[in-house]
Amino acid sequence: MKIKLITLITLSLFLLACTQNPNRDVGVATGAVVGGILGNQVGKGSGRAWATGLGMIAGAVIGGNIGARMDRQDRINSQRALETHADNRSSSWRNPNTGNSYTVTPTSTYQTASGPCREYTTDAVIDGRSETIYGKACRQSDGTWQAVN
Repeated sequence: MKIKLITLITLSLFLLACTQNPNRDVGVATGAVVGGILGNQVGKGSGRAWATGLGMIAGAVIGGNIGARMDRQDRINSQRALETHADNRSSSWRNPNTGNSYTVTPTSTYQTASGPCREYTTDAVIDGRSETIYGKACRQSDGTWQAVN
């Protein structure tokens, strides 16, 4: 039973990540982790493994959708929010080319040995559907923010 679930999760994530789109890949990975954690907290007893797996799949789909829909300017706006906004201060914009809108809110900032990291939420309205992804990003040596799992 657990082997079937692990196989299903692995195949689903593999198929979602086959797009050669780095933004989608980061969204898939981040969404899968968050979805798995939430699913694990919801599931009970023998259903916990299924809830974790379904949470991972749902999170990967939602996170991948947000990541795939962001264009260059959306990524710049996200970077700016992580670099310049205080915790719990949102940055919102609407992309005039796609009609999609985003709100990035840094929620927690902490130091690591390699520099600052931030937890954040991204609320997106894509094709009229609202989606939320929770993530973490760390500042790289070149000053950009890289999403981490």
